[in-house]
Amino acid sequence: MAVKVRIPTPLQRLTQGKEEVEGTPGKVIDLVSDLDRKFPGIGERISENGKIRRFVNIYVNDEDIRFLNSEETLVKDGDEVSIVPAIAGGAQPGMVVGTGEGE
Repeated sequence: MAVKVRIPTPLQRLTQGKEEVEGTPGKVIDLVSDLDRKFPGIGERISENGKIRRFVNIYVNDEDIRFLNSEETLVKDGDEVSIVPAIAGGAQPGMVVGTGEGE
C-alpha cells in the first residue's frame, strides 16, 4: 500500500491530469521530492530549499502539517496527503464590507 496524494487542479497538468497519485512513505519533504522525480516541476511549485512554500498547505489525514512537524511530518502506507494552494481574496482598498458601499 502506498501514500495517496491528492493533487490540486492547477498542478494536475504536471501529473497528466491525475487528481490522485501514489507517493512513498517517509517525511513530507521526501514525499515532495519523490513526486518531483515522477512528475518533474511539481516539487518547485510546492517547496523551496527544503521547505514547503508559504502559500501551499499540506494535510496528512486532514491534519495541517504546520500543527504537526511541518516538512518533517511522517507519512506511512495508507495515509492520505492533500496539497492545497492557499487562496487569497478579500475587500478592495477603500471598500467598506457589509454596508453596501462600494459593492
